[in-house]
Order: sequence, then structure tokens, then C-alpha cells
Amino acid sequence: MIKKRAVFPFTAIIGQEEMKLALLLNVIDPKIGGVIIMGDRGTGKSTTVRALTDLLPEIEVVAGDPFGSHPTDADLQSEEVRQRLMRGEHVAITSRQVTMVDLPLGATEDRVCGTIDIEKALSEGVKAFEPGLLAKANRGILYIDEVNLLDDHLVDVLLDSAASGWNTVEREGISIRHPARFVLVGSGNPEEGELRPQLLDRFGMYAEIRTVKKPELRVQIVEQRTDFDQNPQEFLSTCLDSQVELQAQIVRAQTLLSSVSISPEYRLNISQICADLDVDGLRGDIVTNRAAKAIAALEGHQEVTVDDIRRVIPLCLRHRLRKDPLESIDSGYKVQKTFNQVFGIVEE
Repeated sequence: MIKKRAVFPFTAIIGQEEMKLALLLNVIDPKIGGVIIMGDRGTGKSTTVRALTDLLPEIEVVAGDPFGSHPTDADLQSEEVRQRLMRGEHVAITSRQVTMVDLPLGATEDRVCGTIDIEKALSEGVKAFEPGLLAKANRGILYIDEVNLLDDHLVDVLLDSAASGWNTVEREGISIRHPARFVLVGSGNPEEGELRPQLLDRFGMYAEIRTVKKPELRVQIVEQRTDFDQNPQEFLSTCLDSQVELQAQIVRAQTLLSSVSISPEYRLNISQICADLDVDGLRGDIVTNRAAKAIAALEGHQEVTVDDIRRVIPLCLRHRLRKDPLESIDSGYKVQKTFNQVFGIVEE
């Protein structure tokens, strides 16, 4: 039996609360549209994403299916599994860890989307499909490090799949379609180039992270990492209770999400903020409403509060603001200021 590689625990990560919150909310409601994490090198972006994947509960999948099809949800099933179920066939079910797929910068479109073997299709009359990374990422997390260096065409393909939940491959008149529901997570360093505004807007959330400045916290982070590297299993055992507790909280939030409501007044206020900030389109309104419901579910209540909206709105809107080309993305100050004005909150 292959021994599973130890992953640094999510609950032990110090600081970077904004990034951790954005990731958790996208796991609770993948329809938020993913998150882009931008910040300094060596701030734990990749570590945090891997830690989240390790934290998530196992999911049920159809055994032997390359797309990780859901046993009962037709929207998360491949065509072959759906046909088998319609014929009344029995399909074996197994459990597996949520997958995290790393997208290499040099990946080709065929590697990402999959390829059709035309020769086999013509000679044998079958749709011979070689699944790509999108198939592997279905019902999991697709992670792109240095997303700002990825070819724009590939980013378009990924964002289209993430938005529709499906991947379609067409070649020589043959078309293959399979489910591709995943949480899209991109990370990068703004010094190495910004993403185009059109692409930025397609990501649901934008988390900004900075290097920890407090010497005490820096020492604590170094000590933790040293302890983990020296004896991973012992370190993991000290975090087991908090990991199990957070995992249970995520499961409860996923179950509760559909029953969370947001008052018409708050919905109107969110749209007022988007209008006052001159946000193009309605994606900002939609994502903020979804994120507010997700954080309410995470906190265990069925009614969205003003504080829920306050915590998520900078994440949802800061990358959608019109800005001077020479400015970097606003850290959220403009969004917070407008939020206070619309909700009638007096700044202290």
C-alpha cells in the first residue's frame, strides 16, 4: 500500500485569513466562481490550497469512471454513466479524496481538454476519448500557479468550463462532452504581470496576501514548519481535533446553504454598492450574494447579516473596480468605504 504524503494542515496555517476564507467559501458554493490569490512569493499560496484539498471530506464516485461521476446527480455524470443508469444497470460506487489538479504553465490545450482518437473513431466506430486535466479535476480543485503567466487562450478555456460546468472537445465532426465542475484557484505575483481586466472579472473572488511583518508571527511560522518537516505525523496529530472540527463545519455549511436567505433590503444595498462603485455588468452583484450566503452557512445561520456582507464584499468587488492603469488593484478600501455609506455605518 502506498503511504499518503503528509500535507501541512489547513488549521495550522497562521495569518492569511482572507485567502483561507475565500477558499472555504468556494468549497461550500463552487458556483461563486473560483478565487485568484495574488501576493508576494513565499507566502504559502500553494501550501494553503493543498492543505484545503487534504482537509475536505471524501466524496462518492462511480467506480472506474475517469470523470469521477456522481452516483445520483445527473449534472455531475458522464454520458456513459448516465446511459448505464437509464438502462437500469447497477454501477459500483466507491469513495475517494477530493482531487487537486495542478495545471503546468506549459500545458497544451489537448493536455487540458483531452483528445479524440480520430483513427480509432473512424475504424472502430467508437468515440475514443483520452481525458485531459479538466476530466481529472471534475468535482475537485484545479490550481494554476502563476496564472498571470498562463496563455490567455488557455485561461479563456478554463474559465468557460468553470462557468458552464462542462467541457466540450470537437474534432473532425466528432464531439465529446463531459462534466467539468471544479473550483478554479489561480495564484500569482503582481510584479510578474497583471491579468487582463476581462479575465480578472471572470474570477469570483480576489484575495490579496502580504508577507507577515510581525517578528513574533514570523518566528512562530518558521517553528511550525520546522516541527512539521522533522516529524509530520506527530505535528498532524496535534492538529487533528481542529481539522476534524473544520471538516464537519464545511459539511454542515454545504447542507445548510440551500436554506440560507438574504433579505430584499440587503440585496438592494449590495446592488447599490456595485452601482456606486461603477462596477460593469452584474457578475459582482451575483457573486456577492452567493458569497454572503456561503459565509452565513459557514457560521451556521440561515439569515445573511450585515457583518456577513461586510466580510465578503471586498473579496468580491475589489478586482472589478475601474482604475487608473498606473494603479495596482485597490486593497478594498474603496469597497469598504462605499459599504459603510450605503449601510449607514459610521466609521470610528
